[in-house]
Amino acid sequence: MSVAETIARPDLDEATLTHLEELEAEAIYIMREVAAQFERPALLFSGGKDSITLVRLAEKAFRPGKFPFPLVHIDTGHNFQEALDFRDALALGLGEKLIVSLVQDSIDKGRVREETGKFASRNSLQTVTLLDTIEEHRFDACIGGARRDEEKARAKERVFSVRDEFGQWDPRLQRPELWNLYNGRIHPGENVRVFPISNWTELDVWNYIWKENLALPSLYFSHSRKLVRRMGHLFPVSDFVHLDPDEEVQELQVRFRTVGDMTCTAAVESQATSVQDIIQEIKSADITERGARIDDRRSEAAMEERKRAGYF
Repeated sequence: MSVAETIARPDLDEATLTHLEELEAEAIYIMREVAAQFERPALLFSGGKDSITLVRLAEKAFRPGKFPFPLVHIDTGHNFQEALDFRDALALGLGEKLIVSLVQDSIDKGRVREETGKFASRNSLQTVTLLDTIEEHRFDACIGGARRDEEKARAKERVFSVRDEFGQWDPRLQRPELWNLYNGRIHPGENVRVFPISNWTELDVWNYIWKENLALPSLYFSHSRKLVRRMGHLFPVSDFVHLDPDEEVQELQVRFRTVGDMTCTAAVESQATSVQDIIQEIKSADITERGARIDDRRSEAAMEERKRAGYF
């Protein structure tokens, strides 16, 4: 980073910059290992902050050439429109191929059944759509933005996380990764999920976004939105949320820390209108990033159960 760039980012001290440079170098190395070891990789891209970070890392790893993989999004049909619009605009601006697979198609084909009830969500249904997409395009590696600090099941992941021929994950069968040596050898039908920013934290991601001056969907910043309070969390009111007669709709200033399926992603009250504001907010937060994801609260091991079935 040049002196001019450092001056333009006064909130990042030298130690933070050095730390980010080390994380960046590791992630770029991992991406290049994917390109070298696999024949048909893909980068899962939702339009969220982690996948936006991955795209910037891919630019640094492979530009001025084209990416050695397409961008792939599994669209539940209940995603935030702001994130979808950002996804499409970024892919178009990059000039890279974007593959969108729809959970609705899986429902129409009878591959999955739509949930019903007050807390119905399509979030878990996307596993089948993802596995079908991997099989259709014969992807042998899928790059994703999962991080070990997100959730205890994530913390068990390797950087190269092997899935069997059924797309399932078994934490007991993962390979040791010593001295940043990654083993991409797989049997026919298997695939690997790759996590270049596995060692990053939520704060690292936001500091990197600030350092790189990355554009983001407006959802991440404070805005006025109609919400309903459930289980102590604020969920966005939409056509996909079924309201009980006694539930009160409020309009508040909020932002989102994650931008997944809107039926299970809660907002947080916030006045943060800039990346610097968000960084300060995260430093004082007393709830984890995924603490407002209702799908993670269905059981004590909800995330691990989904991952064993093939969830990313």
